[in-house]
Amino acid sequence: MARKRVEAEDTATAANSMVRGKDGSAFARCDECKKDVPVALISMHSCSLEARIKMNLEAQIVEKPAETTKKPAERKKPTSTEPKAKKAKKDKKPNNPNKPKRPPTAFFIFLDEFRKTFKEANPDSKDVKRVAKEAGEKWKAMTDEEKKPYADKATELKAEYDKALGEVNNAENKDDEGGSEKDDAEQEVQEVPDEE
Repeated sequence: MARKRVEAEDTATAANSMVRGKDGSAFARCDECKKDVPVALISMHSCSLEARIKMNLEAQIVEKPAETTKKPAERKKPTSTEPKAKKAKKDKKPNNPNKPKRPPTAFFIFLDEFRKTFKEANPDSKDVKRVAKEAGEKWKAMTDEEKKPYADKATELKAEYDKALGEVNNAENKDDEGGSEKDDAEQEVQEVPDEE
């Protein structure tokens, strides 16, 4: 028995083209059986000849971009119009041991007082979460007039902090410029705690 010879399609054009439906989908809906049929396999669909011809006419050949055959490493990455700036790493300043501690806010000043009163009222309670929760509720319930003494104390502490920080920064700047003033700057820093 002799085999029937079939001509193969040109592989270059077949590899670069795809058959798609009108809407660009790979499937077409058969009007007769209401099934989605792959557009490339319309000729093998089991419905009537008229339905197959109609679907085949609606299908269109779409050219594939030639880049898709390249390896992922060879593909060019899409470049934007603006070059991306690399994030510069910030140089961390070394911590100064003479730098003063930041002052507490009005709420934390209130919280210190509240802890003392809460411990007196509840000596058995060691639940930190409960203390913080009740302090927060009380702080929210307070009026601005009730919060004013805490805010005033916080501003005083902030002013002292700014003054001490300025002195420390001035001492650092003097240290950077020359070595003879270094001893004087250390004495000034040591004198600051004695003033309190």
